[in-house]
This record gives sequence, structure tokens and C-alpha cells, in this order.
Amino acid sequence: MAPAEVLDRVRFNADGLVPAVVQDAGDGRVLTQAWMNRESLERTLDRGETWFWSRSRQELWHKGATSGNTQAVRSVSLDCDGDAILVLVDQTGVACHTGAATCFHDPLGEPTAIEPFAALTDLERTIADRAAAADPESSYTARLLAKGIDTVCKKVGEEATEVAIAAKGREHDQVVYESADLLFHLAVLWRASGVSLDEVAAELASRRSPR
Repeated sequence: MAPAEVLDRVRFNADGLVPAVVQDAGDGRVLTQAWMNRESLERTLDRGETWFWSRSRQELWHKGATSGNTQAVRSVSLDCDGDAILVLVDQTGVACHTGAATCFHDPLGEPTAIEPFAALTDLERTIADRAAAADPESSYTARLLAKGIDTVCKKVGEEATEVAIAAKGREHDQVVYESADLLFHLAVLWRASGVSLDEVAAELASRRSPR
């Protein structure tokens, strides 16, 4: 059971609810915003999957109980005023009941935001899909992985050299292009080596010096 003093820190509104923003721990995308009461928050903390309070049905609901699109909780954080919660999750399947990956899929204007970390996570997932199911005859990624680690390492070396040559020549657009090639082949190397983006990110975080 979650300690009472933890739950007591949350400032529930007059209806006994607190807004919970759910964010994908891997790619940083905001998946949904829902409501929790004390019991659903306690279940979320205790059981490691998200539980919410349905205002329309007036009942608790376990995200993914019927669809299978569950959310495994990595962390739950309280905001500085104590009246909102951020839940970092590993999403299974899609987050939205419409079938979209996130509930926030309806832009009010022309979408301009670029999600660099999400792009890397999407790339890692695509490579995993190609490795698991793609035909090496039709997929460059599957073919590269099938050739083994030596070939993958060689490609990473070649692409790193291309980036350096472009940078030396002060070719801005070419540096961008070759860097994308390098990141792709590096992600393939991670897959071939059993390394995840999470592990690389954790190593980078461990090197961050406190200010």
C-alpha cells in the first residue's frame, strides 16, 4: 500500500480529483490527460500500471483492461503546487481510444514542432520491427543485421568518416544528411549489440555535472 503521507501530499480538488498527465518515458510524447482520485492514484502506485477515475461513468478504470493497451509506470511525480501529477509510462499499443498513438493528435494549426528524441525512439522501434519480421531481400535494415556485427561496425565507421569530411568542408546541409545516416547505422549497431537507447541515455545522464 502507498504510504498515507505520500497521498496526503496531493491537493485533490473539490471533487476529490487531480489531473494526471501521462507521458511516454521512451519518446517524451504526451499520451493523454485523465483524472485520478485517491484510490486510483494509490492503485497506480501500488500496482505499477495506470488507474484513473472516469467522471462520465463515475467509476475506477484500469487503462488497457479491455483493449490490452496498458501503461507500465516508471515514475509518478507531483508538481510544485501539489495539484497535478505527471506519470511516465511504457505504453503497450496505442494510448488513444480512437486508435491514435496519443490522444493529442489533432493540431489546431500547422504542426511545426520537431521531436528529436522521439525521432530516435521511433527509429529504434522501427529497427526492432525490421529485425523481427522483415525479409532481408526487401529490407536494408534486416539485410544489414543479417550480415553480422562486422558489417554493421564497418558501416558505422564509414558514416562517421563522411560526417567528419562534411564538417571539415563546412558543408552544413551535408553534415545534417550524413549525421542522420550515422545515427541510423549507430542505432542498427545498438540493435546488433543488444544495447538500448534507454541505456545510452542513462549513461549520458550519469555524466551530467551538477551546477
